[in-house]
Amino acid sequence: MAALDYFDKKILSKYNTAGPRYTSYPTALAFNEQFSESNFQELVINMHDQALSLYIHIPFCHSLCYYCGCNKIVTRHKHKADQYLEYLFKEISHRGEQFSSQRVSQLHLGGGTPSFLNRPQLDALMTHLQNNFNFCEEFEAGIEIDPRNIELSYVDDLANVGFNRLSIGVQDIDAQVQEKINRVQSTEFIERLVERAKQFSFKSVNLDLIYGLPLQTADTFSKTLAKVIKIDPDRISLFSYAHLPSQFAAQRKIKDEWLPTAHAKFDLLRMGIDALTEAGYVFIGMDHFAKPNDELSRALKGGYLHRNFQGYTPKQHSALLGLGVSSISSVNGFYAQNEKDLQGYYKMINTACSAIVKGVTLTEDDKVRRAVIHGLMCNFTLQKKHIEEIFNIDFNSYFDAELRDLQSFVEDKLVSIDDKRITVAPKGRMLVRNICMSFDQYLSQPAHQMRYSRVI
Repeated sequence: MAALDYFDKKILSKYNTAGPRYTSYPTALAFNEQFSESNFQELVINMHDQALSLYIHIPFCHSLCYYCGCNKIVTRHKHKADQYLEYLFKEISHRGEQFSSQRVSQLHLGGGTPSFLNRPQLDALMTHLQNNFNFCEEFEAGIEIDPRNIELSYVDDLANVGFNRLSIGVQDIDAQVQEKINRVQSTEFIERLVERAKQFSFKSVNLDLIYGLPLQTADTFSKTLAKVIKIDPDRISLFSYAHLPSQFAAQRKIKDEWLPTAHAKFDLLRMGIDALTEAGYVFIGMDHFAKPNDELSRALKGGYLHRNFQGYTPKQHSALLGLGVSSISSVNGFYAQNEKDLQGYYKMINTACSAIVKGVTLTEDDKVRRAVIHGLMCNFTLQKKHIEEIFNIDFNSYFDAELRDLQSFVEDKLVSIDDKRITVAPKGRMLVRNICMSFDQYLSQPAHQMRYSRVI
């Protein structure tokens, strides 16, 4: 399906407002400091045996990428990672006792730059995790890597300690764009990394791209797309650059006049969708592309695609445990977030082996709305009866105001609504965040206003 099926510049411009990405509902802005470790323990103790997903946050980076809005610490001192692991291991041991009846089927290392860890550090981390959690015989283990500060043999190291999924930050291959975002790297080396991962039979290799970066043009971006398609990864993520210098100090290094205009950015997005779908990739959700035989594509086709803090996933875990500074857990009916400041994290782990500073316990209304939002975000269609059966509600009565709010999308042929279902039309897919905002009860609160990036 080509970009023409998704892309109507007039409609996209009309609805290009700021809004959540809905990797969770409620979003992190609803978390409060009244939620504590005691709340966490009370809610976890009632968990049944179920699959567990682990997220480990590694905050360190060798250098500062100006576009980045992640929680990170820029340093070249490897010993800082050794110190971090000492505290992380204490948290792992503490949580391992609480989740002793769960089996880990999925592990993901994010950051920061997880590839900041060397082979001995990776080996120690994986060993400590497996000593404290019950892992399934076959489990997915993914890691995000920065290709600038590793050797080709790093892929060998990853495979040898158990990783089988890889995500590499490319962003853009143009030298001038790379210079403006302070991320100069070798495209040829990235190509060799992907080849090496395939030799080690990694289950999936993903490459990240960003559109809307400084000095990006149609000509330069078309070359980036062509090269990435030639590299032939299993998945490609195409993210919009969110320029929020008031929130992220590093972005103040990027001058407004370097950025593409709104119309030029639309054209870059359209170019990306066209190039990737014409190359045979399936358009997953808002910003992911995958080969037809990939798990994400099969999940989309089968109607069981899910979404978590890392984006789209083919597997749903009712228990996602976040470990490390700033990490977020999503377990049963609550979210909990760790301390974002590294020294604060160390102090809390030293004192209580826990660094939870805020979170939220979901109300029944939150759970209903989360199911609706994630259903639309992931599969672009929602069976009203399905929601009614799970939550014992009358859908049309419960969401009377929201259904009326959706009428503008219906009039613009972005959404269709009948007695049985809500369906997002192909040209409404790029605006699914806007559509879901109609069901978000928190957006009227002042703390939630002007805190999100634009949807395109």
